[in-house]
Amino acid sequence: MMPREIAILDAYIPTVVLMCIIGAAATWAVDRLLAYTGIFRFVWHPALFRASLLVCICGGLSLAVYR
Repeated sequence: MMPREIAILDAYIPTVVLMCIIGAAATWAVDRLLAYTGIFRFVWHPALFRASLLVCICGGLSLAVYR
C-alpha cells in the first residue's frame, strides 16, 4: 500500500496528485492511440470524451492507491 503523502524536497505531496499526473500521461497515450485508429469519428463530442477518459483513468488509479 502506498503512503498517503510522499515527501519531495521536504514538501509533502498527496499521492493523488502524482496519480493524476500519471493518469494525464496515460490519457494522452490512449488519446493518441484512439486518434490513430480513427475511433473519434464515432464519438459525438471528442473533447467531452477526452475529459471523461481523464476522469476515469485518474479515478481508477486513485482507487487502486487508496484501497
